[in-house]
Amino acid sequence: MTTLLYLVRHGETDWNKQRRIQGSTDIPLNGTGRRQAAAAGALLVRRRFDAVLASPLSRAFETGAIIASRLGLPTPSTDDGLVERSYGEAEGLTDVEIRERFPDGSVPGRESRSALLARVLESLGEIAIRFDAGAVVVATHGAVIRAVVNELAPGTADSFTTPIRNGSIHSFRWDPERFRGELVRFDDPIEDQSEAPGRYEFAYQNPLEAEGD
Repeated sequence: MTTLLYLVRHGETDWNKQRRIQGSTDIPLNGTGRRQAAAAGALLVRRRFDAVLASPLSRAFETGAIIASRLGLPTPSTDDGLVERSYGEAEGLTDVEIRERFPDGSVPGRESRSALLARVLESLGEIAIRFDAGAVVVATHGAVIRAVVNELAPGTADSFTTPIRNGSIHSFRWDPERFRGELVRFDDPIEDQSEAPGRYEFAYQNPLEAEGD
């Protein structure tokens, strides 16, 4: 049996608005972000879910909690494997500051894409096994979602222009026996409408994701 996983990018934070790299830094939602989370919940309520899980970072956890409330489900449990990619010494910096401080593009302490993907796929696989044949909302982060999309559906869209806006929803079908998932078609009405809540794409807010590993 397969498990349906709906990956939701957290709502906006002040650092998103300022185009500062967040990564593993724990920045809370702002008012716009809470409204985006509520809008995502209003879309997801059209379908039945068994649980909401979230990254432990407060912006994702609160997004998941707002959605869970709309769905009538318990407060999300957290999974450390869903946390955002760490950007090391670039966290808290703007695009201009990053170019000034790291002109060669090498950022000390930045987590590699391969390490990010390995831990995220392991967590999603374990969630799929835990909720076999069910449906789960996963509140997480932009780089996490992009890594999964690029791994499971290469060629679906350009790596750094695929819209992953705050509050957007991306659904996957996961086979616990194969420990592997596939992207559900983008003609899903939930996904189509979920592009509305966020103003900016993830790549606009996070210029480091357009660079190397």
